[in-house]
Amino acid sequence: MAASSSLARCTVVACVAAMALALLSTTSSGQFLDPHFYDHTCPQALPTIKKVVEEAVAVEPRMGASLLRLHFHDCFVNGCDGSVLLDDTPFFTGEKNAAPNANSVRGFDVIDRIKAAVDAACRGNVVSCADIVAVAARDSVVALGGPSYDVPLGRRDARTASQAAANNSIPAPTFNLDRLVSSFASQGLSVQDLVVLSGGHTLGFSRCTNFRDRLYNETATLDGSLAASLRTVCPRAAGSGDDNLAPLDPSPARFDGGYFADLLRRRGVLHSDQQLFAGGVTDPLVRFYGANTEAFRRDFAEAMVRMSSLSPLTGTSGEIRYNCRKVNYS
Repeated sequence: MAASSSLARCTVVACVAAMALALLSTTSSGQFLDPHFYDHTCPQALPTIKKVVEEAVAVEPRMGASLLRLHFHDCFVNGCDGSVLLDDTPFFTGEKNAAPNANSVRGFDVIDRIKAAVDAACRGNVVSCADIVAVAARDSVVALGGPSYDVPLGRRDARTASQAAANNSIPAPTFNLDRLVSSFASQGLSVQDLVVLSGGHTLGFSRCTNFRDRLYNETATLDGSLAASLRTVCPRAAGSGDDNLAPLDPSPARFDGGYFADLLRRRGVLHSDQQLFAGGVTDPLVRFYGANTEAFRRDFAEAMVRMSSLSPLTGTSGEIRYNCRKVNYS
């Protein structure tokens, strides 16, 4: 009972924090993000994004997880500003080839298709690439059975990107719990946000290179039957089968509570995932969400709003790119 009361209070605190963050997310320019930002300038913007996302996910369900991850990797590097989409230039080395992103982050072609469709629907360059990434993440979650939520809008696009910042800011699959908590805290996100947003791994796959060390060196905390299955796709030798994929939970194309149920059974594929249930402060939250799928859906939606509001460019800061891969002067 005490644990349930504590979690209930935590949820209330999260709601208050969400409202506070919504008020503070654009203080650098004095303007606010608003879910209705395009209602008058381009009412067809959001339906157009949804249509293209649904088409892409129908062809390849994995793309839903990829678009969600793209948003996460964008927001954790200097805020949700579309910088992850930028190709390298003579003036900066972008984020696409940073260690957490190289041969891993994907969905850029879908973002390009969305941008072209939205510009046609809006009859001009109205919607930022950063907003497209944020809405595409939400629509991907919904397309795979997850919760919907109102995406705060009005972000503008960064004119630069930083490979070094991406290497330093995106939490790695090798992180232990303390580093995960610290990484999220540096973004103004709580321990509850860490657990809930990690639940996004109910969708998608991981590359062998990201779980090989856990597979062969953490046998005490890895379910034997899962280990046997993973060894069939991930050889011990580094460089062999690095890009082979394994699902992060048993239903990688369905948003559900399977991720937390797996952690309770020592079936977390990534080291960083299983760290959430390894005798630390996050154990009660994993148990709670493992037993309360509706609470997970609700809290995931709230945490996504908080994450999508990290350090946006608004007002006259940044730009609205014509091409999501290039700043406007190039």
